[in-house]
Amino acid sequence: MDNVLILAIESSCDETSASVVKNGREVLSNIIASQIETHKLFGGVVPEIASRQHILAIDSVVSQALEQAKVTFDDITAIAVTYGPGLVGALLVGLSHAKALAFALGKPLIPVHHIEGHIAANYIQDISWQPPFVCLVVSGGHTHLVYIRDYDDFEILGRTRDDAAGEAYDKVARVLDLPYPGGPRIDKLSDEGDPFAIDFPRVTLESDTYDFSFSGLKSAVLNYMNKAKMKDEPVNNADVAASFQQAVVEVLVQKAIKACKAYGSDKLALAGGVSANRHLRAAMQAACDENGIKMCVPAPVLCTDNAAMIGSAGYYEYIKGKRADMSLNAYPGLKLGERV
Repeated sequence: MDNVLILAIESSCDETSASVVKNGREVLSNIIASQIETHKLFGGVVPEIASRQHILAIDSVVSQALEQAKVTFDDITAIAVTYGPGLVGALLVGLSHAKALAFALGKPLIPVHHIEGHIAANYIQDISWQPPFVCLVVSGGHTHLVYIRDYDDFEILGRTRDDAAGEAYDKVARVLDLPYPGGPRIDKLSDEGDPFAIDFPRVTLESDTYDFSFSGLKSAVLNYMNKAKMKDEPVNNADVAASFQQAVVEVLVQKAIKACKAYGSDKLALAGGVSANRHLRAAMQAACDENGIKMCVPAPVLCTDNAAMIGSAGYYEYIKGKRADMSLNAYPGLKLGERV
């Protein structure tokens, strides 16, 4: 089979990204235009501003991706694009650009699920990594435990019933007056605190579920801070950050290892923005070592939103014959494994 070069586009939230990926595993380019500095002024992502920034950046990002990869549009086999989930306006910018390119160039258009892209980042990180395996997906909008039987066969074992792990991080960060994005700030501040200073709840839910719940933990942190303020008691923010993070990490690790044992999997992957968290990586690696499980976790640049992961996932969709026509739309609430 000839080499397959996928030009991938990702614009689901606040990163405009384009990448050229060869045969699903080799990244020839991965250009990311971040909007963090813009949204930092507002303490979080403003959807309308994100959409406008994508419009300004996308043409340049695609051109840079081709230039860095040393290829032209003629060399590209297919165009892959994120079509959900995400912010609808942001998705539409990338989707419209990809559709225009596919139409003008006469290239196949490959729709890619954003979360499947995060999972596929592991195929780039470790070129020998392949299904079946268990994957913990942790990001600002999603917390999933997934059993990957094949490149396009996903069984969702558990998901968050309320706040995603990354969402809880951002909300707690605001209470601690940490700037956006909150997750990395809490991770860094935790280095200075005692993770067992405050006994925040570990919400594991029913014994037979792999679902997650972080709303109660978030509320416990808010209540702790409010009570201290009302009593005019001093608060060690580093201890709060470390104790909160310890509660999150313990639950994530426990559920992931439990799923591996139940499904007889000796392979566990991490995916999503929160998987860049140093404390989560260290704790999960220790638990995997203790239980004889091989762990794969993408480099930090592949954990946050990027087009390389979309190019990898798009490759496996392409070789399985997945195609879309010009009626492809954005689906902001698209569920993992759902095909539209």
